[in-house]
Amino acid sequence: MFKGRSLTVVNDFSVDEQIYLYEKTKELKEAIRDKKNISKFKLSDPDFGIYLMFLEDSTRTKESFVNAAKFHNAKVNVFDVSTSSFNKKESITDTIRMLFGYSDNSLFIIRTKLEGVCRWLESAIGDYADRIGYSRPSFINAGDGKHEHPTQEFLDEFSFLEQKNWDRSSIHIALVGDLYHGRTIHSKADGLKVFNEIHVDLIAPDLLQLPEDYKDKMKHNGYDIRIFESIEEYLAQKNIAKIWYFTRLQLERMGDQILEKADYLISSVTFSRDFLDRLPEDARFYHPLPRNRTHPTIPQFLDSTKINAWDNQAINGYFTRIIEIAMLTDKLGADFKGTQPAINDLNDNFIQEAEINFKKKNGYKIGIKPVENGIVIDHIGRGHDLATIWNQIDKIRHIMKLNLISSHGVYNSHSEDLYKGMISLPEVLSFDKKQIKMLAAIAPGSTLNIIKDGRILNKYRLHMPPKVYNFDEISCKNENCVSHPAHQEMVWPEFHRADESRFICKYCEHIHEFQDIWDV
Repeated sequence: MFKGRSLTVVNDFSVDEQIYLYEKTKELKEAIRDKKNISKFKLSDPDFGIYLMFLEDSTRTKESFVNAAKFHNAKVNVFDVSTSSFNKKESITDTIRMLFGYSDNSLFIIRTKLEGVCRWLESAIGDYADRIGYSRPSFINAGDGKHEHPTQEFLDEFSFLEQKNWDRSSIHIALVGDLYHGRTIHSKADGLKVFNEIHVDLIAPDLLQLPEDYKDKMKHNGYDIRIFESIEEYLAQKNIAKIWYFTRLQLERMGDQILEKADYLISSVTFSRDFLDRLPEDARFYHPLPRNRTHPTIPQFLDSTKINAWDNQAINGYFTRIIEIAMLTDKLGADFKGTQPAINDLNDNFIQEAEINFKKKNGYKIGIKPVENGIVIDHIGRGHDLATIWNQIDKIRHIMKLNLISSHGVYNSHSEDLYKGMISLPEVLSFDKKQIKMLAAIAPGSTLNIIKDGRILNKYRLHMPPKVYNFDEISCKNENCVSHPAHQEMVWPEFHRADESRFICKYCEHIHEFQDIWDV
């Protein structure tokens, strides 16, 4: 059911699987509290290798995973980065491939500044395991850059459910602090889906607000969203959430221009003693921790109040991570009943045969004589402004290396008063499948006309391909992505179609406009 799967983002577990995780965690927590037999939760396999690789500082996540792994009586290995071959510029892929060979079955728990690492390793090491006849290992993302932190999200949702006495009908939550850099906030764009009705209040100055991609994801998931500049502005209105989720300001990730405004940013998202009487009676505050001891968004005077829910939240990390390991090692899951994650079945039919209109056009287009034999790329950038169309023409010629006798230009469409681009390639009799996919990814909506003896033999309208990969000319523009060339991890970039005009990186999930994946 779960063995060999990985937990790289929240959506790697369906909502049903997440509920199963929370139910089993509740059972475990109660069994430990009541001193009952907990053997059904324990893997108890001293030959199963659990490797913890924390390439970024961590206390709670690391220690809770170390103790969760030890709970299972498995072979636990805490990887020491300071004495590793990373100091000799070894890639993370080579390091994992070496460690993978030490156990017939293994699970890797990784925290790193690089985004999308676990998704890459799931594929690369999984394929390696298949080649040598080993079981595919599982990977758990313990936080990657400012991308996601799925295990933190699961302990958060478990904590919210505890607070709400397991009522999943609705949640009203205020997200406060550094929403821009906070990966625990970003994971909530999907994690809150365990509730049926979701109301989210985003409280942060504009410089720290949630990135638009995550706001769009929340809206797509049906969340009701409100935005506030500060806690003071939020408390000035009446509809105040009972569940507040704070994050620290990640000043170390901010540029100098933002740091110049640090005092204002801190004051906007820091809870003040003066605000206490404006809270609902049963309000509770959560925080993934650590708090900044100099400028905590939740000041220490709240530690001993009933508002403090973050201490129990931190403890829940131990219990949820025990269950996550139990699920991915197949100790738990046989009794699961529900749906698994939906497979995104991308329609590969991006080439559409179009009707050929044999109506004779009067005269010649400006600068282009009709082609007797060859290819005409038409409708490039149709409907856009002149500068955009010219830029697209230049990209097609440069990326596809069309350095040959040809002509091109921008013209008015015959049927409508719109501009479109055209490239005429006499004596180029065909494109192969890879060239057609490249053209479709550079200029979706264009048409490819195959001309023979002065007549259109075939006409194809090109749409956004479902996947774009194996091209030297593409790269993810997120500098923190594991596939970014600067990191020299030798990860081939791969993009999936997000919608009719955008691609999403397979690894870090950074959204790109279709024209931005190209290195020109």
